[in-house]
Amino acid sequence: MVQHISSEIAVVGAGVVGLAIAEALVAEGLEVILVDPQAPGSGASYGNAGTIADYAVLPVGTPDVLKNLPSLLFNRNSPLAIRPGAFLSMMPWLTRFARQSLPGNALRNGQAIAVLLSGARDHWQDLAARIGGLDLLEQRGCLYLYETEKAYRGAGADLAHRRTFGVEVDLISSRDLAQLEPGLPEMPGAAFFSGASFLTDPGAMVQRLAQSALQYAGLLTARVDSLTRQFDGVILDGPDFRLHAKKVIIAAGAHSRPLARMAGDDVPLDTERGYHLEWDMDQPVLNRPCSPTSRGFYLCPMSGRLRAAGTVELGGLTAPPSQHRLDRLIEGARAIFPDLPEPSASWMGFRPSMPDSLPVLGPSKAGPEVIHAFGHGHIGLTLAPITARIVTDLVRGRQPEVDITPYLSSRF
Repeated sequence: MVQHISSEIAVVGAGVVGLAIAEALVAEGLEVILVDPQAPGSGASYGNAGTIADYAVLPVGTPDVLKNLPSLLFNRNSPLAIRPGAFLSMMPWLTRFARQSLPGNALRNGQAIAVLLSGARDHWQDLAARIGGLDLLEQRGCLYLYETEKAYRGAGADLAHRRTFGVEVDLISSRDLAQLEPGLPEMPGAAFFSGASFLTDPGAMVQRLAQSALQYAGLLTARVDSLTRQFDGVILDGPDFRLHAKKVIIAAGAHSRPLARMAGDDVPLDTERGYHLEWDMDQPVLNRPCSPTSRGFYLCPMSGRLRAAGTVELGGLTAPPSQHRLDRLIEGARAIFPDLPEPSASWMGFRPSMPDSLPVLGPSKAGPEVIHAFGHGHIGLTLAPITARIVTDLVRGRQPEVDITPYLSSRF
């Protein structure tokens, strides 16, 4: 029997972005229902590095990446790799990615990312205060670690480039690094993003966000199979339900492309498969997230554990986890902390990846009844609050606080 439901607004996707949108909309007194086949916050919102990465202004595609793209993609040990067997299916996305890595495009994309990131720290402070999560939000900065003198000496150009986007960062010496992180082995130095924030338990923070939003929003645990526009709104159909909403927000992360296509927008969204490993420990070995830059992952101190999270594996939604990628994470973590035992837990999740590293934000080309809010790549956690503010303004008919032109689906 088909269940018939109606709501002012349906938010498809109950990850951190969808939940932040629901929290913001119900705060304005709107009727909202979240729709997701999985429990709220159980995907990439749970498994990420926990960094509020307001310094992550550079797109994945840059001229340096383009120059080394073949060796990166086909080196199984690279921090940016493609899953064996996925190359042909990824060719259209890779072609766009290569084009977006050209100097002019990469600069423009970086500028657009920086606009969204500019207030991320304050937005997260406000959100954490509203949902009772300030105890999970730390403001101790973040470190990029340089393991060789060559890497340390060569870091200046990268940091200077980030500063042109408004990022505050200092290159610190080996002595200063040892004072900040006495548990690390000796290294030549690091880049210190002193104003950065991080979550000591992303899963717990997202659960508090879910509890806050679901005090007033409804939740439908189901898969959306079709999206159809009609004269008075949008119909969402699933295996055993039909939902009518005046407006639909597509915030389904890596699963958003088919829904966007049904809404009238063919966007080049594909999937990065992200991994993490965890080691249970009573005393943290780090005080803040640290990224060994050449290895492409973060070591993150979290409540009762150390998490190693990251790397980029292009390869879709259906293949099983790669043990090789997990082994590389273990190898990289033990290069920093040789005495780490076998991991206590492992995880793989899906990041929604756009070739220009920009999210898709704003109304559908076919009409404002559908609003897109997906494709945040590596910075979905960071951008959840500002995305929620933008979507709420659009729903209410207000001008968003930032110009959303660079993020519209019509850019493709």
